[in-house]
Amino acid sequence: MPARPTHRLVRTVALIGMMGAGKTAIGRQLAKRLGAPFLDADKEIEKAAGCTVAEIFAEHGEAHFRDGERRVIARLLDGPPAVLATGGGAYMNAQTRALLSERATTVWLKADFETLWKRVSKRGHRPLLKTEDPQGTLRRLLAEREPVYAEADLIVDSGEQTKEAMARKVEDALAASEALEETPAP
Repeated sequence: MPARPTHRLVRTVALIGMMGAGKTAIGRQLAKRLGAPFLDADKEIEKAAGCTVAEIFAEHGEAHFRDGERRVIARLLDGPPAVLATGGGAYMNAQTRALLSERATTVWLKADFETLWKRVSKRGHRPLLKTEDPQGTLRRLLAEREPVYAEADLIVDSGEQTKEAMARKVEDALAASEALEETPAP
């Protein structure tokens, strides 16, 4: 029998950060720990569009994708509190960033280039890395995005730890910032 959650969400927790930072894997674990729903913005976009993120990028371009992403995230934020894994570029959109800042607690899962490259190079499904120099592209994106990600409510280092350990670390950071409520004892 799973342990009873010791905390509960006050509002949605939005995980932001680079591709490969662990937003989906850690988000699933965090939601389980908190007894909360888990939402993956990319999966919700794919459901709404009826095709994959890669297909949206290929057929319509990044600007079209970002517009749809903003609308889907706004819809998800209208629902009950959840753990939300956003796409790596979602927080770069000023409108999406403002929505998340207003209606969620944002947590940047920060990871260094080596950790990110090790994770993303295992799979070839990242549309933004389909370039002549994927390592250079990842370095450029990281340099562009880090100053914006730093605007998040909380920053948690996403190093070489298990997803379970990372979920505990994020939960601890949320509890320390009073973004979670203690659940009453039975």
